[in-house]
Amino acid sequence: MSPLPSPEIFKAYDIRGLYPEQIDGEVAERIGGAFVRVLAGLEGKPVDELRVGLGRDMRLSAPELAGRYLEGMLAAGAHVVDAGQVGSEMLYFLVGSRKLDGGIMCTASHNPKAYTGAKLVREGALALSGDTGIQDIRRTIEAEDVSANGGPSTAGVGRAQPARGTVEELDIYGDFEAAALSFVDPETITAGAERGLKVVVDGGNGMAGPMVGPLLDRLGVEPVETYWTPDGSFPDHEPNPLLPENRRFIIDKVTETGADVGIAWDGDADRCFFIDDSGAFVDGDFLTALLAESLLRKSPGEAILYDVRASRAVADTVRAAGGTPYVNRVGHAFFKTRMRKEGSLFGGEVSGHYYFRDFFCADSGTIPALLVLEMLAREGKRLSELLAPYRRRYFISGEINSEVADPAAKMAEIEERYSDARQERLDGISIDYEDWHFNVRPSNTEPLLRLCLESLVSGEDMERRRDEVLELIRS
Repeated sequence: MSPLPSPEIFKAYDIRGLYPEQIDGEVAERIGGAFVRVLAGLEGKPVDELRVGLGRDMRLSAPELAGRYLEGMLAAGAHVVDAGQVGSEMLYFLVGSRKLDGGIMCTASHNPKAYTGAKLVREGALALSGDTGIQDIRRTIEAEDVSANGGPSTAGVGRAQPARGTVEELDIYGDFEAAALSFVDPETITAGAERGLKVVVDGGNGMAGPMVGPLLDRLGVEPVETYWTPDGSFPDHEPNPLLPENRRFIIDKVTETGADVGIAWDGDADRCFFIDDSGAFVDGDFLTALLAESLLRKSPGEAILYDVRASRAVADTVRAAGGTPYVNRVGHAFFKTRMRKEGSLFGGEVSGHYYFRDFFCADSGTIPALLVLEMLAREGKRLSELLAPYRRRYFISGEINSEVADPAAKMAEIEERYSDARQERLDGISIDYEDWHFNVRPSNTEPLLRLCLESLVSGEDMERRRDEVLELIRS
């Protein structure tokens, strides 16, 4: 019998760990079996009635581990629809469009090549989280270990072993491409490409190349391609564009080629990040505001979600465009659940996660890229021009992490120090004054506090306020 998986791999939003030290084939198989048994409980169905999806990214370990997730699910009795090598959002699309009961995406997202993991969803592509599902999988594996007296049960505690499940392979690329294109007017983008719209793309040797590349071809966009071929050894740079060192190349390429925009994706390509024509990184709050305005133009009066860290630019833009802004907790499980509750058209996080109601409330790295290309083609402007009004009015710090010995005590200090401000406890603590505000959130996994601050006065005022709050946090 293999040892129990380390509890550390069961995270707040997914399963993640080193391969093969923390997650190997045996662990993957046990996770696959436990996943469908937990899913059966969540969906209120017998395991042998479950239909679940499976996808994998380009990591070197993915073929082996996806095969072992598959074996675990089949042994537990589920019917598995295997989409093969896809981006994470394509697995979400598979589950949502085929009305499956859930799915596993074998991926470690933006992490370095030594990592592997799984993103897990239930019916409707709603993500499992540490609160709902992921820790249940851990507990199921542990209970089966006890029940088996030396070997894990493939059937679960107190049940007869079900008949082995079945598997079908399905190519969903064509259906996914049609769904993504429905969010834009393809003719507008094609006309922009004919007028010379120039784009640099950086796939980070991840899944963006095969997922987004064919769409750009269909639209007549001929991008300058960098790191566009999937390669799980990541020979060029890690697939995490949030780290400045990983976007240095695309910034240089945008300025060198005189491109209108640069677009970079993370490893499993469910997040994309933008570089404007001047070579400046586009903050997620400002991109959320631009996307919200564009979507509200087509569907006015809708609800839009944004996270507690965001610039006031988002709410101001949404209201000006006739929409209703709602602030939300950070995290994709919280966003997807709230979007269903509010019927929100769109949700955006500072971290580059963008969610679409008409895409099963799932996050996508393809749809924002298409929307930005449509916006640039329609407006006939470069991205820096569209961003200029935000950059002149809203001065943001970005997220700054500080290690602290007692995060709870420090949060209480902040609450007392800024007691004259309007305060919210939706996620961490938010302090709001008329012309500046900030949010401080504790990390889920580390002794860190995360600060995001904004001034509506000037960049100098933002830096002064930022340093003041950091001194309090770090003292």
